[in-house]
Amino acid sequence: AKINPDAPLDKVCILSCGICTGLGATINVAKPKPGSSVAIFGLGAVGLAAAEGARISGASRIIGVDLVSSRFELAKKFGVNEFMNPKDHDKPVQQVIAEITNGGVDRAVECTGSIQAMISAFECVHDGWGTAVLVGVPSKDDAFKTHPMNFLNERTLKGTFYGNYKPRTDLPNVVEKYMKGELELEKFITHTVPFSEINKAFDYMLKGESIRCIIRMEE
Repeated sequence: AKINPDAPLDKVCILSCGICTGLGATINVAKPKPGSSVAIFGLGAVGLAAAEGARISGASRIIGVDLVSSRFELAKKFGVNEFMNPKDHDKPVQQVIAEITNGGVDRAVECTGSIQAMISAFECVHDGWGTAVLVGVPSKDDAFKTHPMNFLNERTLKGTFYGNYKPRTDLPNVVEKYMKGELELEKFITHTVPFSEINKAFDYMLKGESIRCIIRMEE
């Protein structure tokens, strides 16, 4: 992909897998309108990118759903302004979301790969116009089960791969969003290590301590 030569490569390199996947799932597929409500399931790198997409789109209510409550504080930087841990409730999280949003959110983006999160994301959107987008990759034996009335009530379920971006033609435009200050990439980069310490990057990832770690090949 031929991008703006002035773009710093140690920043825009994270626009490969992950960031574009979540960002595009919201901007290109869910397409929330300004002032709308969006639920993000999973607050890892992809989910935070999806939240960033909701922020850029002008969503006023961005609800982050995650089983790890310690992620909630960091998610505020990405526009998430409400948080929900399903373990804190004695009823399905989709019911809780429907109750606090007067019938459901306008859009939901699932970024976990958990089949239960996928079902919850679809069932928490509003009848008539709600759209849920599946981003996470499920295990091969998973089956998506929901009542057919959820479709008959005019909810929409979509899937996406790489946020519906075409790398060669679309990446340059995403880089321009960053260059114009519309997309904030620095907050995704939590660590930088030289190539000789690459194992540290894996440790950060496995412990869930990093969003994105940059590995400097020349050091």
